[in-house]
Amino acid sequence: MRLNAFLARAGVASRRRADELIAAGRVRVNGDVGQLNTVVGSRDVVEVDREPVVRQRLSYVLLHKPAGVLTTASDPRGRATVVELVPQEPRVVPVGRLDADTTGALLLTNDGPLAHRLAHPRYGVPKVYEAVVEGSPDKAALEALRE
Repeated sequence: MRLNAFLARAGVASRRRADELIAAGRVRVNGDVGQLNTVVGSRDVVEVDREPVVRQRLSYVLLHKPAGVLTTASDPRGRATVVELVPQEPRVVPVGRLDADTTGALLLTNDGPLAHRLAHPRYGVPKVYEAVVEGSPDKAALEALRE
């Protein structure tokens, strides 16, 4: 697994932030400064700022997202996020998106391959959405929704 993915899975930082740590020379693998293209195996020793990094166990949280909470890990404007509603350890991120005013089931995990497979359109994982609307939509509106 790539070094940035290892650090993200360990809960150290997001992959983008991990890239910054690696580029700054703050990450070592088996005593050597890590590079952006370093691959980490199960027996490798990874350190950030000379502190050992331990992999997190895979974690899965099924959350009923309330209205008014953003489906994101952080918000620069300080609004409430789904990540704030679950324990901080291990670090998990939302799979997919629900609008801020939408409520419903939302999966959060640190299992990157599973999250990718569930969320990427290439895999065609079916999702079900239920909406309550005012009035009765006509045939054209229903067809537009189907498309």
